Amino acid sequence: MDPYLEAPHRWPNVHLGLIAEIQVVLSRLVRPRYFVRVEERVYISDEADPGRKVIVPDLRVLPPERRSPGGSPGPQGSTTVVVEPIVVTTLIDEEIRESYLEVIDAESRETVTFIEVLSPVNKVAGARGRASYMQKRQEVLRSKAHWVEVDFLRSGEPLVAAEVLPLGDYFVHVSRAESRPKGFVGPIRLEQRLPPVRVPLRGPDENVVLDLQPIFISVYDRSGYDLDIDYRGDPNPPLTAAQGDWAARVLKAKGLR
Repeated sequence: MDPYLEAPHRWPNVHLGLIAEIQVVLSRLVRPRYFVRVEERVYISDEADPGRKVIVPDLRVLPPERRSPGGSPGPQGSTTVVVEPIVVTTLIDEEIRESYLEVIDAESRETVTFIEVLSPVNKVAGARGRASYMQKRQEVLRSKAHWVEVDFLRSGEPLVAAEVLPLGDYFVHVSRAESRPKGFVGPIRLEQRLPPVRVPLRGPDENVVLDLQPIFISVYDRSGYDLDIDYRGDPNPPLTAAQGDWAARVLKAKGLR
C-alpha cells in the first residue's frame, strides 16, 4: 500500500479506481456463472455531519481587510459601531454517493456477495456516511449473502474486532453467510505485499482468488499517481517513527527523496 494515497482529498479517486479495477478482474474470474455490478449507496450530508471534515475542505473564515475603528455618531450622541461583513463558506446539504460491488448469480439474479472498499467517512464516529454504511453492513450480515470488506485506511474508527487491531495497519474482512457470526479478518502491515483474498460464491462453487496487489498497482499506474504525489513531504495521516524510516528507505531507493 502507498500511504500517500490515504489523504482524504485524494481517496475518492483511489476508491473509484479500486472499485472499477476489482470489477474488471473479478468479472473474468466468475463468468459465466456470475456477473459483477457496481452499485451506489446514497445519503445526505449536512452541516451538522461530523463526516464533512473528510468530504469537503475545512470551513474557513476570511477576515476583512479592515474594520471601522470608531464608527459613526448615532442618535443622542451615541456611537454606532460599523463592522465590515466577514466572508464565510456556507455548507449546504449534499447528496453523497458511495460505490460498492455486487456479485450476482446469472441465473437467479440474486446477489451472492457484496464487496466494499472503505472510505474515510465510513470511519468517522457519528458521521452520516458511517451510519449509512453500518446500516447496509448489518442488512447484509443478516442475509444469506457473503460480505467482503477492504480497509486500506489507517486513520478513523476501526470496524474490525479490537483484538486484531495491533496486528495490522489495513484489514480485509470476509464473512461467509453459512459461518456467521464467525468471520475471517486478515491484518496487513504497511510494508507487506497486499494479499490475495478468497471471495466466496454460492453453494458448491469454489472461492475465487482476488489478488489485491496487482489490482492496486494497475490503479496506481493508470491514474498517474507517481506524477501527482510529492513524496518529499509526509503523508496524511502521518506514519509512526518505524514506518517513517521504512518509507524513507523505499523512497530513497526509488529516487523520490
